[in-house]
Amino acid sequence: MGSLKRFAPQIWLKDYPVSYGGCTFPGRMTVVKLSDGRVLIHSPCAIDLETKAEIENIGAVGFILAPGNYHHLHVPSCQAAFPAAQTYICPGIERKRPDLVFDGILGDVAEIGWASDLEQVVVRGSRFMWEVAFFHRKSRTLVLVDLIENMGETTPGTNWVLRLVWKYVFRMWNVAKPAPEYQLGWKDKSVARESLGHIISWEFEKVVMAHGEPIVEHAKDVVESAWSSVLG
Repeated sequence: MGSLKRFAPQIWLKDYPVSYGGCTFPGRMTVVKLSDGRVLIHSPCAIDLETKAEIENIGAVGFILAPGNYHHLHVPSCQAAFPAAQTYICPGIERKRPDLVFDGILGDVAEIGWASDLEQVVVRGSRFMWEVAFFHRKSRTLVLVDLIENMGETTPGTNWVLRLVWKYVFRMWNVAKPAPEYQLGWKDKSVARESLGHIISWEFEKVVMAHGEPIVEHAKDVVESAWSSVLG
């Protein structure tokens, strides 16, 4: 199964199929090689032998991150493949998955193991979702899971249910927007605005996310437009 694809000199991506609520769409794992040579896995997919070998060819896995409260399913598979790695989870997963073994809960300050490479912030204010956003300084890449989804005609692996719902319910087919769970309502827009404003302050030029096409042109403009209902 394998097939990691290089996105930037220190970043690799692997797409995999997801089925949820009758919709079929692509998911994505992001792999980052840190400046100390270790590897950080962000939002892991199921790790088969070929994928394991590809990742180990990049470096020894030091960290496994579950960065959103919908992105924990394959953490045990990743832990089994890389038992020496430390696992950090998004706030809320500890209640949703009491069976999951982890080393720490992600906050607004990067852990020492990746602080030289990545900045992070917890996105607060949503009714339904928690997420921790990351910024890879060297490649100027914003790494998200659900704060931006970017699916449309060129996106492989979608079905008619997703196209119908994305086009006519959420108006986000061929338009980068937050996941529907975000769009269904913010519990506290002022708190959300502070979190999103922190992300906008980072000097990113590209965006990778869990679902949809990476954004490689006019990234900040696209993100600001996607979050306009909150940023004002």
